[in-house]
Amino acid sequence: MNRRIVLAARPHGEPKSCDFRLEESPIPEPDDGEFVVRAEFLSVDPYMRGRMNDRASYADPVGIGDVMVGESVGRVIRSRNDRYAEGCCVSGMFGWQEYGLGNGEGIRRIDPDVAPVSTALHCLGMPGLTAYFGLHEVAALQPGETVACSGAAGAVGSVVGQLAKIHGCRVVGVAGTDDKVSYARETTGYDAAFNYRSTEDYEAAFRGMAPEGIDVYFDNVGGPISDAVYPLLKQNARVAICGQISQYNLTEVPQGPRLFWHLIVKRARVQGFLVFDYFPKFRDALQKMAGWYAEGRLTCEECVTDGIENAPTAFIKMLNGANTGKQLVRICPE
Repeated sequence: MNRRIVLAARPHGEPKSCDFRLEESPIPEPDDGEFVVRAEFLSVDPYMRGRMNDRASYADPVGIGDVMVGESVGRVIRSRNDRYAEGCCVSGMFGWQEYGLGNGEGIRRIDPDVAPVSTALHCLGMPGLTAYFGLHEVAALQPGETVACSGAAGAVGSVVGQLAKIHGCRVVGVAGTDDKVSYARETTGYDAAFNYRSTEDYEAAFRGMAPEGIDVYFDNVGGPISDAVYPLLKQNARVAICGQISQYNLTEVPQGPRLFWHLIVKRARVQGFLVFDYFPKFRDALQKMAGWYAEGRLTCEECVTDGIENAPTAFIKMLNGANTGKQLVRICPE
């Protein structure tokens, strides 16, 4: 049988365990051109919170009773597709379940000799690509610039720090615990970082880390942390908005400072983006990052929860910032 997690109810505010339901169904049988994948690791990510709401966005919401959306990596166990033989390793949007069905569309082949297959879900996958394109395409990063990043110890933020250092930049960040601050500075290359939970004046903290101002702000969080950055932007600064995780569980939108006048003074640019906008460039970017991984210049921290039945718990903990690096669910060990 195939165990899977479906959306049982639309959450109001922070998701709860009762918003999900564990079900069993027969393992799917492939038709011509299809194959069955036995998942090994599942990625849980902040964007999934938005997909639980019944409102228009860049993608359709998950229906009540439908399998939760998500990317996993695993092995083909049955195939009626000549391009995907049994035993090959792939990643794709198979959802929160132990067995997924694919036909090749949206599927990426994974070479387990390059790196552990789980890295296809973080530094050599969607989070890593998000960091890469946010810095290089959206922010047009230049050597010698100062980069600030919120969520510095998360799946995307930890890669942002490393890529910025590889590109010859100074990088400063924000995290939610002292341990995460240490991780950002000692493991992922941040020159400085502060704990937002124990810091009262965010703007003063940023100013202390970047006294000459900020050229690029990579925004994963939004809210008061981002409010503190805008007054410190340098002329012609760029802001790449990847996520707003501080807002995802709110039932009412708080009134924050209106700071866009700083963009006029500094002639700065703010742009939101989706990593999938850059799909034609994925291959080249992944080749570069795989090379940095092989050289030891790119590292990947994992926070792993075992069992598909515990995917909701892992997801909720990730939204609350419990993870350092990438939050994964180990479904079926190799």
